[in-house]
Amino acid sequence: MEKSQQENKMGVMPVNQLIITMALPIIISMLVQALYNIVDSYFVAKLGEDALSAVSQAFPMQTIMISVGTGTGVGMNAMLSKSLGEGDRDTARRAAGNGMFLALCSIVAFMLVGVFGVRPFFAVQDAKYPQIMEYGVAYLQVCLLCCQGIFLELTSERILQATGHTMASMAAQLSGAAVNIALDPCFIFGLGPFPELGVTGAAVATVLGQMIGAAVGIAANAKVNREFTLSLSDCLRPHGATIRRIYSVGVPSIIMASIGSVTTFCMNLIVGGFTSTANAVLGIYFKLQSFFFMPVFGLNNALVPIIAFNFGARRRKRMTATIRLGAVYAFAILTVGCVIFHVATVPLLSLFNANQNMLDIGIPALRIISLSFPLAAIGITFISVFQALGKGMYAMTISLVRQLVVLLPVAWLLARTGVLNAVWWSYPIAEVAALVCAAYYMLRINRKIISQIPD
Repeated sequence: MEKSQQENKMGVMPVNQLIITMALPIIISMLVQALYNIVDSYFVAKLGEDALSAVSQAFPMQTIMISVGTGTGVGMNAMLSKSLGEGDRDTARRAAGNGMFLALCSIVAFMLVGVFGVRPFFAVQDAKYPQIMEYGVAYLQVCLLCCQGIFLELTSERILQATGHTMASMAAQLSGAAVNIALDPCFIFGLGPFPELGVTGAAVATVLGQMIGAAVGIAANAKVNREFTLSLSDCLRPHGATIRRIYSVGVPSIIMASIGSVTTFCMNLIVGGFTSTANAVLGIYFKLQSFFFMPVFGLNNALVPIIAFNFGARRRKRMTATIRLGAVYAFAILTVGCVIFHVATVPLLSLFNANQNMLDIGIPALRIISLSFPLAAIGITFISVFQALGKGMYAMTISLVRQLVVLLPVAWLLARTGVLNAVWWSYPIAEVAALVCAAYYMLRINRKIISQIPD
């Protein structure tokens, strides 16, 4: 064990320096990814409000796809990092190989959804808006049928993060996002030798960027990962016990993130009952908030392997210092986001060609929803602790409370008032409930697990 700790910085580097060293590359890559999301919608908005609404309504299905890849990666990441902390490299290699195997299975599943499920998905939302439905079907089919890149990119990045190679992970994500940003206007508007594909062009640029990111991530693992060597046979050899361990953390994470997709889908139905412009505003909100939440999720990605490694190495002081600093950084980032959403609301909406109607809806929406940001920061930090310690059910329960138990019922009830602005208050209300739940579980974790580890 000591030999492993000496070789891996997660066991020896000062905690604050370690968090910054591991989180900063991930945060930078997440910021670029968030910038891509905004740029993507910026160009799509130039095609008209129907195009923007279509891409916004495709977002829940895309989020489910990313949730499966990310959730599986979280489970693999926690098992891999804990095994390295214990000095068990064989188990770590098996975790990485089975993570790749599960990514391949996910690719097949979502390609089938792309063939059979896209049109019914949009028919539920857009039966009375045929142009929005056609835009959405064209966009989402490309994203699902060509989903190989996103799953391989996510898995290879999580392996790099779990082994402490966050600079290489950043390189993979940055390369993919840069390609997305560069190709977006080319395929949407037909610049130079590129065909003019409209909304479909945004999807083509997305999947090409994901494939480049996957190629860089796989190559980086082969070059810089010295913790273990991962062969093709490792990725094609499923191991039942390993898959169960990955999914004991991964499935709750997948469900937790997928619940967000279901919630977004249902919120689109609720606010769409007022006007389709509200759907566009909701889509804009998700794009803009990602610029602040993505860095916090990047911080979360760094905290999970640090906490898991030191849990495996039985180092309580390093664990508690990581949790405390992670919460401070997350709170600071999202508080800044809340302030910006309040003071720069009009310029933010104007990025998306907002007319007066969209401004009238969007200004109160962004200001009200953003009140939940500082509360969410603490909850996200606690969730990283639950994931690192293998308590994925706790994280899933918090998500259930936030979104299914509180957010959707409250939003539906507030919509009965006939006042759209009232609906936006469901977000802060739900975040308060989630934070209470997260604090309860954190106290329980501290009493039963963390405090039992000797200093």
